[in-house]
Amino acid sequence: MKTLENMSFYDKLVYAFREILLYHHDSLEFRAKMYTVPILANPDGGDCEMEKVSQMAKEIYPKSRNRRNALLLTIKEYIDKAVEPNGLGIDELIFDLEKDLKRKSRFSHKIHIEHIEKLIECTTEENSKIYQSRILSLFTKLKKSFS
Repeated sequence: MKTLENMSFYDKLVYAFREILLYHHDSLEFRAKMYTVPILANPDGGDCEMEKVSQMAKEIYPKSRNRRNALLLTIKEYIDKAVEPNGLGIDELIFDLEKDLKRKSRFSHKIHIEHIEKLIECTTEENSKIYQSRILSLFTKLKKSFS
Protein backbone atom coordinates (compact mmCIF):
# COMPACT_ATOMS: atom_id res chain seq x y z
CA MET A 1 0.00 0.00 0.00
CA LYS A 2 1.33 3.38 -0.95
CA THR A 3 1.66 5.99 1.74
CA LEU A 4 2.43 9.66 1.35
CA GLU A 5 6.06 8.98 2.25
CA ASN A 6 6.75 6.66 -0.70
CA MET A 7 4.70 8.46 -3.36
CA SER A 8 6.04 10.42 -6.27
CA PHE A 9 5.61 14.18 -6.25
CA TYR A 10 2.93 13.91 -8.95
CA ASP A 11 0.96 11.33 -6.93
CA LYS A 12 1.13 13.60 -3.88
CA LEU A 13 -0.12 16.51 -5.97
CA VAL A 14 -3.02 14.49 -7.43
CA TYR A 15 -3.87 13.17 -3.97
CA ALA A 16 -3.87 16.62 -2.39
CA PHE A 17 -5.88 18.24 -5.17
CA ARG A 18 -7.95 15.32 -6.41
CA GLU A 19 -11.11 17.40 -6.56
CA ILE A 20 -9.46 19.73 -9.05
CA LEU A 21 -7.06 17.43 -10.91
CA LEU A 22 -9.03 14.21 -11.25
CA TYR A 23 -11.80 13.98 -13.78
CA HIS A 24 -14.95 12.67 -12.06
CA HIS A 25 -13.36 12.76 -8.61
CA ASP A 26 -16.82 12.28 -7.07
CA SER A 27 -17.01 8.86 -8.73
CA LEU A 28 -13.67 7.93 -7.19
CA GLU A 29 -14.84 9.18 -3.79
CA PHE A 30 -17.99 7.05 -4.08
CA ARG A 31 -15.93 3.94 -4.79
CA ALA A 32 -13.58 4.73 -1.92
CA LYS A 33 -16.47 5.02 0.53
CA MET A 34 -18.02 1.82 -0.78
CA TYR A 35 -14.81 -0.20 -0.31
CA THR A 36 -14.05 1.39 3.05
CA VAL A 37 -17.32 0.25 4.66
CA PRO A 38 -16.67 -3.53 4.57
CA ILE A 39 -13.02 -2.98 5.47
CA LEU A 40 -14.04 -1.07 8.60
CA ALA A 41 -16.52 -3.82 9.48
CA ASN A 42 -13.57 -6.15 10.03
CA PRO A 43 -11.63 -4.87 13.06
CA ASP A 44 -8.83 -7.34 12.29
CA GLY A 45 -8.57 -6.18 8.67
CA GLY A 46 -5.66 -4.61 6.94
CA ASP A 47 -3.19 -5.96 4.44
CA CYS A 48 -5.44 -8.59 2.86
CA GLU A 49 -8.20 -6.09 2.14
CA MET A 50 -5.83 -3.46 0.79
CA GLU A 51 -4.20 -6.03 -1.49
CA LYS A 52 -7.61 -7.00 -2.85
CA VAL A 53 -8.60 -3.35 -3.32
CA SER A 54 -5.32 -2.78 -5.15
CA GLN A 55 -6.18 -5.65 -7.52
CA MET A 56 -9.69 -4.26 -8.00
CA ALA A 57 -8.29 -0.80 -8.72
CA LYS A 58 -6.17 -2.28 -11.51
CA GLU A 59 -9.30 -3.87 -12.92
CA ILE A 60 -11.36 -0.67 -12.63
CA TYR A 61 -8.66 1.72 -13.87
CA PRO A 62 -6.41 -0.41 -16.09
CA LYS A 63 -4.90 2.56 -17.91
CA SER A 64 -4.58 5.07 -15.09
CA ARG A 65 -2.03 4.52 -12.37
CA ASN A 66 -2.90 7.95 -10.96
CA ARG A 67 -6.56 7.05 -10.42
CA ARG A 68 -5.57 3.70 -8.89
CA ASN A 69 -3.24 5.43 -6.45
CA ALA A 70 -5.81 8.11 -5.67
CA LEU A 71 -8.45 5.44 -4.95
CA LEU A 72 -6.14 3.52 -2.61
CA LEU A 73 -5.04 6.64 -0.79
CA THR A 74 -8.61 7.89 -0.44
CA ILE A 75 -9.63 4.57 1.11
CA LYS A 76 -6.67 4.83 3.47
CA GLU A 77 -7.74 8.38 4.33
CA TYR A 78 -11.29 7.23 5.19
CA ILE A 79 -9.92 4.38 7.31
CA ASP A 80 -7.63 6.81 9.15
CA LYS A 81 -10.55 9.18 9.74
CA ALA A 82 -12.61 6.33 11.16
CA VAL A 83 -9.85 5.35 13.57
CA GLU A 84 -9.56 8.92 14.90
CA PRO A 85 -12.37 10.19 17.13
CA ASN A 86 -13.87 12.61 14.60
CA GLY A 87 -17.30 11.13 14.07
CA LEU A 88 -16.65 9.27 10.81
CA GLY A 89 -17.77 5.69 10.90
CA ILE A 90 -19.58 3.02 8.95
CA ASP A 91 -22.99 4.60 9.49
CA GLU A 92 -21.80 7.99 8.22
CA LEU A 93 -20.17 6.43 5.17
CA ILE A 94 -23.34 4.47 4.34
CA PHE A 95 -25.39 7.63 4.76
CA ASP A 96 -23.01 9.45 2.37
CA LEU A 97 -23.27 6.61 -0.14
CA GLU A 98 -27.06 6.77 -0.07
CA LYS A 99 -26.95 10.54 -0.45
CA ASP A 100 -24.55 10.20 -3.41
CA LEU A 101 -26.87 7.65 -5.03
CA LYS A 102 -29.86 9.94 -4.60
CA ARG A 103 -27.93 12.75 -6.28
CA LYS A 104 -26.44 10.59 -9.02
CA SER A 105 -28.23 7.29 -9.48
CA ARG A 106 -25.72 6.28 -12.17
CA PHE A 107 -23.28 5.56 -9.32
CA SER A 108 -25.27 2.38 -8.70
CA HIS A 109 -23.34 0.87 -11.61
CA LYS A 110 -20.16 1.36 -9.61
CA ILE A 111 -21.36 -1.01 -6.90
CA HIS A 112 -19.62 -4.26 -7.77
CA ILE A 113 -21.05 -6.90 -5.46
CA GLU A 114 -18.33 -9.37 -6.45
CA HIS A 115 -15.70 -6.90 -5.20
CA ILE A 116 -17.38 -6.64 -1.80
CA GLU A 117 -17.53 -10.45 -1.66
CA LYS A 118 -13.77 -10.57 -2.28
CA LEU A 119 -13.19 -8.20 0.63
CA ILE A 120 -15.33 -10.39 2.89
CA GLU A 121 -13.06 -13.35 2.07
CA CYS A 122 -10.35 -11.67 4.17
CA THR A 123 -12.47 -11.89 7.32
CA THR A 124 -12.03 -14.82 9.68
CA GLU A 125 -14.02 -13.68 12.72
CA GLU A 126 -17.64 -14.88 12.53
CA ASN A 127 -19.38 -11.76 13.90
CA SER A 128 -17.48 -9.56 11.47
CA LYS A 129 -18.49 -11.86 8.60
CA ILE A 130 -22.14 -11.53 9.63
CA TYR A 131 -21.83 -7.75 9.78
CA GLN A 132 -20.16 -7.68 6.36
CA SER A 133 -22.82 -9.93 4.86
CA ARG A 134 -25.45 -7.43 6.05
CA ILE A 135 -23.46 -4.65 4.41
CA LEU A 136 -23.35 -6.74 1.24
CA SER A 137 -27.15 -7.14 1.39
CA LEU A 138 -27.55 -3.40 1.82
CA PHE A 139 -25.30 -2.68 -1.16
CA THR A 140 -27.27 -5.19 -3.24
CA LYS A 141 -30.52 -3.43 -2.31
CA LEU A 142 -29.04 -0.02 -3.08
CA LYS A 143 -27.78 -1.20 -6.45
CA LYS A 144 -31.23 -2.56 -7.35
CA SER A 145 -33.06 0.50 -6.02
CA PHE A 146 -31.02 3.03 -7.98
CA SER A 147 -30.32 1.07 -11.19
